[in-house]
Amino acid sequence: MASYTEILLRAALKKHGFRLTPQRETILNIFQTLPKGKHLSAEDLYELVQRQGEVISLATIYRTVKLMSQMGILRELELAEGHKHYEINQLSPPHHHLVCVRCHQTIEFVNDLVLEVGQKQANSASYDLLDCQLTIHAICPEALQEGWPSSLSEDWQCPRSGLTGDSHH
Repeated sequence: MASYTEILLRAALKKHGFRLTPQRETILNIFQTLPKGKHLSAEDLYELVQRQGEVISLATIYRTVKLMSQMGILRELELAEGHKHYEINQLSPPHHHLVCVRCHQTIEFVNDLVLEVGQKQANSASYDLLDCQLTIHAICPEALQEGWPSSLSEDWQCPRSGLTGDSHH
């Protein structure tokens, strides 16, 4: 699946009985221009929209990212932070996530076997595959070296991410 353009988004929405609103177009444009490996929560997206001077309510953002995820336009990610993140869905190349549950550092990796298994399972059930992702929750070597979980202080800062364990990406 290639990246979604305004034309593809308009067609996909129309097929499902929705129209391309200026808010949906703004949200798509933001996801299309994100740097590779950047994931946004609905709250992050809301803050970004506000900084750009756009007026989109948080409720509209939640509804839009949920709709775009259900349609396969965005990928809904369950990382280690207790809330969902989103990114544009590009199955070429498919990528997956390795996430430290302590510092939330996220590493993207490619593994075609995961997609092959997902496609095989979808095909065997006569489903149309929208997304296939694997998220591996782990502990980074820096947290382990510092004594995770027993002797790692609450304010420990991971040198790999440069952020504290309670920060969000």
